Amino acid sequence: MLIELLSAGLAALNDYIATHVLTCLVPAFLLAGAMVTFIRREAILALLGERVSKFKSFPLAAGSSFLVAACSCTVIPVASGLYYAGAGIGAAFIVLWVAPASNILALTYTGTILGGEMVVARVVASLLMAFVVGMVMSYAFRDAPQPPRARAPTPGPASKDDAFIDRRSLILIGLLVLTLLLPNYLVQSGPYLLKVGVWGVLTLVTAAYAWWAIEREQLQLWLQETWWFVRIIFPLLLAGVFVVGIVGYLLPEAWVREWLGGNSLMATFLATLIGSVTYFATMTEAPFVHTLMGLGMGKGPALALLLCGPGLSLPNWLAIARVFGVRQAMVYVPTIIVLSTAVGWVFGNFIL
Repeated sequence: MLIELLSAGLAALNDYIATHVLTCLVPAFLLAGAMVTFIRREAILALLGERVSKFKSFPLAAGSSFLVAACSCTVIPVASGLYYAGAGIGAAFIVLWVAPASNILALTYTGTILGGEMVVARVVASLLMAFVVGMVMSYAFRDAPQPPRARAPTPGPASKDDAFIDRRSLILIGLLVLTLLLPNYLVQSGPYLLKVGVWGVLTLVTAAYAWWAIEREQLQLWLQETWWFVRIIFPLLLAGVFVVGIVGYLLPEAWVREWLGGNSLMATFLATLIGSVTYFATMTEAPFVHTLMGLGMGKGPALALLLCGPGLSLPNWLAIARVFGVRQAMVYVPTIIVLSTAVGWVFGNFIL
């Protein structure tokens, strides 16, 4: 029995490494490192501050979060750093939600495994939930004092020196986004080597541009930040894929069909609870959901699990309570569970 379990886990791991690491993970990690290196933190804070209009700060927080490759735990330093530096609590919690629930790395992998329809549903659902979460947190804690270290920036027109990102760095990030997306969307069928070929050409173009346009010191910093993401995320990712293979082997198909089959409210709620407690490293939710859908899980519960799986976890609950406060965690976590259940049920019954 033990040998069979190990074989199932190793088979899932082998398939993942062979078909996803090169064309998905490598450009995604480079993109994550570039975001940290080349985008000015001060400019972000100036646009997300407490006194900035919600119609400005909320869309910016949600949009920028798509490019932050983070799980439910590693996103907490990012969101809390914004909050303690002066960002509004609504914008900070939007980053806390969208980055793990719907980042570009996870979306790309979701499209590869589950198809474009589920990607669109995941994006729309996470954005709808993000704005509700931002408004709930802003309203619930509208009278709460800012943390002592916070210094809310005064909103106003940015000068040239306060640019969000310089032109050369923006072009580099654009090339990295293309390197991440195009191999998986241009080559959706056919031999895997064709996808590798597209990735290789784009990678060479990006590397040549970076060597020509970016200062050597910045290149070194970029690679250091990229390695940080690799070191933190990649081992958890491999471990998660291994566990997914074992779960797929052990999970009785009858149990999935009975409790998570169809798009009932109860099935969606159970999927949300599973996702909200369980820890998923970035992207491991997609193969897990794919396995469950193969056993009979409905599309509504699948969407709820795609949202809650990477967005919440028991360690995430505890860390939020420690960093932001117990009251904030007690408002945020139930809000996400209720919204994920409602969104999954609506999408499963009327849209997907």
